[in-house]
Amino acid sequence: MAVFKPFKAIRPSSDHVKSVASRPYDVLNSDEARKEVEGNDLSFLHVVKPEIDLPKDVDPYSDVVYEKGKENFHNFMSLGILAQDSDSSFYIYRLTMDGRSQTGLVGCCFFEEYFDEIIKKHELTRLVKENDRVKHVECLNANAEPVFFSYRGKSSIKDFVSSKTSDDPVYNFIADDHIQHELWLVSDPEDVTFIEEAFKDVPYLYVADGHHRTAAAARIGKKRKEENLKHTGEEEYNYFLTVLFPDDELKIFDYNRLVKDLNGFAASEFLKQLEDTFIISKLNAENPRPSAIREFSLYIEGDWYRLLAKEGCWDVNDPVGDLDVTILSENVLTPILNIVDLRKDTRIDFVGGIRGLDELKRRVDSGEMAAAFALFPVTMDQLLNIADAGKIMPPKTTWFEPKLRSGLFIHDLE
Repeated sequence: MAVFKPFKAIRPSSDHVKSVASRPYDVLNSDEARKEVEGNDLSFLHVVKPEIDLPKDVDPYSDVVYEKGKENFHNFMSLGILAQDSDSSFYIYRLTMDGRSQTGLVGCCFFEEYFDEIIKKHELTRLVKENDRVKHVECLNANAEPVFFSYRGKSSIKDFVSSKTSDDPVYNFIADDHIQHELWLVSDPEDVTFIEEAFKDVPYLYVADGHHRTAAAARIGKKRKEENLKHTGEEEYNYFLTVLFPDDELKIFDYNRLVKDLNGFAASEFLKQLEDTFIISKLNAENPRPSAIREFSLYIEGDWYRLLAKEGCWDVNDPVGDLDVTILSENVLTPILNIVDLRKDTRIDFVGGIRGLDELKRRVDSGEMAAAFALFPVTMDQLLNIADAGKIMPPKTTWFEPKLRSGLFIHDLE
């Protein structure tokens, strides 16, 4: 049973929403964020990446950075750029990219369900990243950005959302990356009750994007519960900001691999090494993208090759062993290239499929990288099955698009 709760969102006025709405904190590095906010003092990046308003030599994890984010947040509130709704509501958030839409419900989830494994994860987190989000939330006393969750879709919820989105949205804008964002309020008490009750029949929620924010939110809820001798379970800190999308509306893009060297092999020798595991053929350079699972595209020395995995190099009984990223690691990266730890090895890099295969080709042709591997995207069924099995995906396996914009709704922990 999933707990899903309405809240009084802090959000921008319609006049300011396009200027405020920003890409998430973890999509841009500090230099990219500085460039992105040029000419826009209202960007929410001033709150979620506040180091952009400080000298470049300031440690992004220092206290002064979090305090600057808090100062910027309160300035937005005092100037009326952001204001809090008077009623507890759910919100419907639709994103449309390249003609494809995904529509989620915005509300708050219960931190205890993370520890109870009702909220399921599929990635490991890094403590330094968790600590960063803990400090940011604690300093702001608010969830500035939502976590992106999924659930196995229910027709009753889908029909309800469809009925509400026939009305005019309170926000409707197209961001600079050409993605359309729409938001509807759901504040009628009967509608709010319907959503709360409907999610009581949803057995599990799945972290799609935002494992560090989820882990941080759970830590904050647990800490505040332990520190509050009069804890009742109804306090706002028990809940954190989420957007819940049905699994059948989400699209996972490929997450591709680049390697800096061939571990001493010449290209011809490397291809020969691959023959034990793959059926190899030349590819048409105009359409080199893999067309199915078990199929990989290799770019090396100006040519694209199709690598079709032979039977027996994957484990159909293990949802992780059955992944293409595992096939590549266990048959190529580790035994041939001696790349063992994907999280730490500096000889490998990862490129999200949203950048296209031309980015892989460019980096190999430039001499920066020796070879590139393009993979077929993981499916939502694979992700959910791995989470249900209590297993963890290899690093850099899923890339979700479109990304949620930050600053459209904020959850006050008081």
